[in-house]
Amino acid sequence: MRAAGPPQGANSTPAGGSAAAQPQARGEHTSKRVLVVGGGVVGLCVAYYCARKGHRVTVVERGAPERDGCSFANAGMVVPSHFVPLASPGIVALGLRYMWNPESPFHVKPRFSADLLDWGWKLRRAATPGHVERSAPVLRDLHLASRACFEEWAALWGNAFEFVEKGLLVLCRTDHGLAEEAGNADFAHRLGIPAEVLSAAAVAALAPEMRMTIAGGVHFPLDGHLTPARLMAVLQREARLLGVQLRHHTDVRGWRVSGERIDAVQTGGGAVEADEFVLCAGIWSSELARQLGLALPMQAGKGYSLTLESPPALPRICAILSEARVAMTPMGGALRFGGTMEITGIEESVNPARIRGIVKSVAAYYPGLTPSHFERAVVRTGLRPCSPDGLPYIGRFGRFSNLSTATGHAMMGVSLAPITGKLMAELLSGEVPSCAIAALGPDRYAERVAARAA
Repeated sequence: MRAAGPPQGANSTPAGGSAAAQPQARGEHTSKRVLVVGGGVVGLCVAYYCARKGHRVTVVERGAPERDGCSFANAGMVVPSHFVPLASPGIVALGLRYMWNPESPFHVKPRFSADLLDWGWKLRRAATPGHVERSAPVLRDLHLASRACFEEWAALWGNAFEFVEKGLLVLCRTDHGLAEEAGNADFAHRLGIPAEVLSAAAVAALAPEMRMTIAGGVHFPLDGHLTPARLMAVLQREARLLGVQLRHHTDVRGWRVSGERIDAVQTGGGAVEADEFVLCAGIWSSELARQLGLALPMQAGKGYSLTLESPPALPRICAILSEARVAMTPMGGALRFGGTMEITGIEESVNPARIRGIVKSVAAYYPGLTPSHFERAVVRTGLRPCSPDGLPYIGRFGRFSNLSTATGHAMMGVSLAPITGKLMAELLSGEVPSCAIAALGPDRYAERVAARAA
């Protein structure tokens, strides 16, 4: 199901539409050596689109080609419905309310950390109605452009990553929760995003495969889902076909700098030189930026996914369990549940309390899924890179003429990865970006510090 036309303020030509259905001819731009630091879904999309424009691209990635982490463990959702940034009214109160509940969907681990305190202060300042009103159209346009890229890729690559365009259901257990989601549906309508508030019976008719205990829900028909591991595999394949060098098990240990230019990154395997450098290392981008004296404030929001390889029932449409903040996605013959936002620093251990919280929440919405069904679930974690204002960092740093970044996507990494890659390729090729990115600049907090100092 498609919208009749682009929403007010959106680009008239979708990113990845028919005009860009095939790789652009080489030689249209000056070919550059581009080094992408980080081979997650965002880094691969940057590499792919840069290579399509004729650039010579190398990706350095600390991990293996197949690994845990956000790019593999996520819920695989493509979500134009997610236009409200993490920094929104009520988020700070929610964190305080859940602080002492280890099974809660949002948890900030109390600890002394100057970076955490700074991030929390910035989050509090950003979490205003005005920020949401300004940010929602930006996120809407990015999501819709990214969705167009996924549609193009599905056509080009035989839908090898299992992109399903059946929408998303937001399920509500309580009348209060349904009223809140109905308000979000009204906001969506104002932005040109279709949404339909449904009774419990109407939800059951749309998704009859699993019995639900709910008051109702909201259907967002433009949303969809895919299988993350398949997406990563096809992106690696297509990037290599375009000549991209993928160097896994390669950690970045420092930078070689000459004045206002980066000359090379220092890796465990030696220096790698390039003309352009793009920092796409997720939560690790903050420390790599700090080595250059740059501020890129983020906190790691640890998420968990539980995958049932042989579920008792398999729905056709993905869902968000609203009050529990848990995502449910069918992936081939498997069923994945993902959730929690655990601000604990950069550590990837599994907290059993977080798993119990997800399992209990699922059983409350789907009584046919009991804790026994999760005894053999595949548990994975990932550290989402969360900026204080809930917007990604996309663009060039002002201090260095050849350094850019694409990170900070929080829970929307997969959904926004294609358009992020396309925008970075446009910037590095000297083109006008196809979406507005002024609000996403990586210097937005450094500029505020400089302004206060002045």
